[in-house]
Amino acid sequence: MSDLLIARSLFGTTMGFHIIHATIGVGLPLMILAAELLYQKTKNIEWVVMAKRWTKAFAVLLGVGIPTGTIAGMQLSLLWPGFMEVIGRVMALPFQIEIYAFFIEALFMSIYVYAAERIKPWMRIVSLILVALGGLASAVLITNVHAFQGTPAGFDIVNGEIVNVNPWEAFFNPSFFVTATHVAVSAYVVGAFVVAMVAAYKMLRTERGTRIYRFHQKALTLSLVIGGIFSLLTAVNGHESAQMLHKYQPEKLAAAEGLFETQSYAPLAIGGITDRESESVKYGIEIPWALSFLAGNRFDTVVKGLNEWPESEWPPLFTHTLFNGMVFIGTFLILASALGLFWRFFLKKRNYPKWQLWFFVASGPLSILAIEFGWIFACTGRQPWNIYRMLSTAESVTTQTNLGPIFISFIIVYIILAAAAIFVLLHYFKKNPVQKDLDRATGGNGQLFSSNT
Repeated sequence: MSDLLIARSLFGTTMGFHIIHATIGVGLPLMILAAELLYQKTKNIEWVVMAKRWTKAFAVLLGVGIPTGTIAGMQLSLLWPGFMEVIGRVMALPFQIEIYAFFIEALFMSIYVYAAERIKPWMRIVSLILVALGGLASAVLITNVHAFQGTPAGFDIVNGEIVNVNPWEAFFNPSFFVTATHVAVSAYVVGAFVVAMVAAYKMLRTERGTRIYRFHQKALTLSLVIGGIFSLLTAVNGHESAQMLHKYQPEKLAAAEGLFETQSYAPLAIGGITDRESESVKYGIEIPWALSFLAGNRFDTVVKGLNEWPESEWPPLFTHTLFNGMVFIGTFLILASALGLFWRFFLKKRNYPKWQLWFFVASGPLSILAIEFGWIFACTGRQPWNIYRMLSTAESVTTQTNLGPIFISFIIVYIILAAAAIFVLLHYFKKNPVQKDLDRATGGNGQLFSSNT
């Protein structure tokens, strides 16, 4: 492996690991807030027990997300000095604001966890709203830097010098709102379906009709409602993202669809593998005219093919597989939630069949996999540019060599962190089963949130 490839792999591995915890960290507070609101409305203690248990999981994941996020920031500075020179002069604003967003999230989560029984109900709701907003703001602000990489604005490079800097123009770059929306709705999808995964698995292992079974059934229903809504919004936003690519990064859209020749009435390729030799998508299914409509809302929209650019500027052709993976998983999540809600509310079925519960169990890891596909697609699809058409990845990488041992060391660190997080989660929830939390909540003093062991 070249030093450039090792540097990309090291940072990519860091972000691939961090994004799991960061995404759940954005999505889970919405689930906690929804459960708390339902508790305040119905006074059903089961909802607040859910909120408390999800808060515990959130705290553990946040504990892993903080160090991995710190590592990512450190690696940006050490591995990509050319990139950070531009960011430091043009796009420092999101990083500065993100610090305050994180403080808000951490502060009000501490209030909710440690003072929930000492503050008024409306204060608990406000605390959770600020936690959710703080987490969302952190994700959006950091992702804004990625949006800037794809659609740079607010500066020029003249004779190798950065001039005409406008931080606010850079901040509100052309793809900011589309990218920010995609990050937000996809995070809420992941948060909902991770909860659905756990609830469905517990239902498979619990006797039907018991209180514990109904407890997990409530959690599953809430997850399907929230997950279904945001899955649909993700699909709508995906259409906007495709149009953004068509306008600002056309070669990325061409690689995503395996389109080599510029054409109107361009077909949409579903599945298959992009073949360089034949300049086609093998084993795929083509939907006539669909790509042109996706790109410009007209069937006669002209979509540029990869042959418009020199091959050295092509994104990797495997981005087609990544793009299809996102679409397939997103479609599965929409159908799974729609079927679950149809079964529960329209057919009035009290219990889900086992095969359907296994679909819900699969939805959790699949939603996380879709996030990984999306992140890799977004970053590798921009190659060979670090900042599109302004700074290449090769120009921005460190001149340091012998990065291989560091790469291996960080992989070991992430394995340890993952094992530690899994161990702590399993240990805590084994020590504190649902029945124990329900008994504590309905027992003597009714103290629930004070049990922070």
